[in-house]
Amino acid sequence: MPTVLTSRPLPGVTVLTLNRPQALNALTHTLVGELAEALDDVHRDRDCRVLVLTGAGRAFCAGLDLNGYGDARLAEEEGPVIRGLGRQREIAALAQRLHELRQPVISAVNGPAAGGGLALVCASDIRIAATPAVFAVSFIRAGFSACDIGVSWLLPRIVGAGRAHELMLTGRRFDAAEARAIGLVTDVSEPDELLAEAVRKAEEIMLNPPVSVELTKQGMWLALETPSFDAAVEFENRQQLFTALTEDRAEATAAFLEKRPPHYRRR
Repeated sequence: MPTVLTSRPLPGVTVLTLNRPQALNALTHTLVGELAEALDDVHRDRDCRVLVLTGAGRAFCAGLDLNGYGDARLAEEEGPVIRGLGRQREIAALAQRLHELRQPVISAVNGPAAGGGLALVCASDIRIAATPAVFAVSFIRAGFSACDIGVSWLLPRIVGAGRAHELMLTGRRFDAAEARAIGLVTDVSEPDELLAEAVRKAEEIMLNPPVSVELTKQGMWLALETPSFDAAVEFENRQQLFTALTEDRAEATAAFLEKRPPHYRRR
């Protein structure tokens, strides 16, 4: 069985499901590679407007598989130091791919999301959770630094530095209700409604022109790195001009005035 499943519940929406339920979808060399390939496919898919990421079974992703990553042959060929760095870069690149993907990413957190699983959640653009979901930075509980897979950059920007520092230094578990209270997730739903809720959110996004959505995703993340208000405004000015000249902008205005669904062409 593939470790990443792809489905399309409706036009424009792709769902990637981490598929190692017997191991709580823990990260291995195979899963990481298959997920990277699947994300590349999504990026190239012009028909895909929104990506939903979730897990099979009762977990979202429990982080690195501590029973073995599955790259022993490469470790023997490259040596422990070189392979260790390669392994680190492979896993961290997943968060970078999600962060840089042109489509918005909705994490539908169906269960535990710890370590690398939490990193995938943080790298998403919208995060919703089922009531049984629990979260933990957890790297530090396994003896490593809590600064891993982009979490030291992403988590403080999502929940604030004070709360992020507490979660990273303790590595404690927290539930879906607390995740919502601190702003890590925007909504909490019953387990059997989670995927439907994610798809409904995707449908809301798809009411907007594709390029406008893609540039908004890019712009909102870049704004967090922009050193001044004036620089951010200048970047916004260019985005506004670019989107104003697209055919889809005119279609969005016409659909609004005529009170009808829009028909976008990504032009």
